[in-house]
Amino acid sequence: MPQIQIPSPLRQYSGKLASVDVPGKTVGEALAGLVSQHPDLKRHLYTDEGKLRTFVNVYVNDEDMRYLQKEATALNEGDTISIVPSIAGGWVMI
Repeated sequence: MPQIQIPSPLRQYSGKLASVDVPGKTVGEALAGLVSQHPDLKRHLYTDEGKLRTFVNVYVNDEDMRYLQKEATALNEGDTISIVPSIAGGWVMI
């Protein structure tokens, strides 16, 4: 069963779990299973139209799913899915 790694900022919406085992044959199915188990995560991962938010990066075994088959990326037993929200901000000293 694939395991989804939950980043620290989102753990408050996953019952403080750092990872969740979720069945799924594809990344999309696994993420759907995750938000089914932890509904509060949905608004942080998906838009109102049901699309994965652009600032949410998803990796399958350290490979960016955007360069694979996106949410249709096939999963195997023991795969690790990492959710990595983009971080922006800061300042530049000139």
